[in-house]
Amino acid sequence: MLDSEIRTPAVNITATVPAAEPPILEFDRVDVHYGPSSALNQVSLVVRPGEIVSLLGGNASGKSTTMKTALGLLRPTAGTVRIDGIDVTGTTPAARIAAGLASVPEARRVFPALTVEENLLVGAHIRAERRKVSLARAAELYQHFPRLAQRRRQHAGTLSGGEQQMLAFARALMSRPRLICMDEPTMGLSPLFVDRVLDEISRLNRELGLAILIVEQQAELALSIAHTANVLRGGEIVLRGRAADLIDDPAVRDAYLGAAQPEKGETQ
Repeated sequence: MLDSEIRTPAVNITATVPAAEPPILEFDRVDVHYGPSSALNQVSLVVRPGEIVSLLGGNASGKSTTMKTALGLLRPTAGTVRIDGIDVTGTTPAARIAAGLASVPEARRVFPALTVEENLLVGAHIRAERRKVSLARAAELYQHFPRLAQRRRQHAGTLSGGEQQMLAFARALMSRPRLICMDEPTMGLSPLFVDRVLDEISRLNRELGLAILIVEQQAELALSIAHTANVLRGGEIVLRGRAADLIDDPAVRDAYLGAAQPEKGETQ
């Protein structure tokens, strides 16, 4: 069910796995500041194994700040970040990767002058794996991404936008993560490729059991594949619940989802 406007502690998000299993990622009353300005205020959320969780909100709502904090790129000024129940609040991005997190950044950010396979090996380099091990991992992923296998010697800059997004997904998977943080995965794609990318996210979740934390500029698209959703406004989570409930509730759509429109880039 949906939470009401949150000023009191939110109820637990409905999980897709037994509640006894600790969340992969947990924010416990997290604050983040940029200088004197508050970017996140008392944000609590969980991502459980095998769950797709979406972050929705308008410009400067705190979505990107939440993502960066999860990845260790920003440090909270208060509160706790946990992975598998262990406090990682002060750890580095490298430590988060070692703990099982990976990211697919906004606008894909593949290396255009490198081949598809070289891009994948960059993803493996993050974990300092030997080349032989990395090539074996790439071979595994080609089975999930046959189009990339066909283009393994092709420069990434010559791929279509949708193919570059597939490459960004595969590169993140090279580090063998359990949770992938995706920032605006459909940005700049044609409607045809948007559908393909969303199908791919659902497939990775279903077939590999990946948990996914997704910031998506188009609210309805995010809700169509998510299990749970969190709506941010002014650095606070004002609503959370099952994605199916949010997308089907006219009052929620009018009050909150209209704000989650395409962004030029968050200032927070």
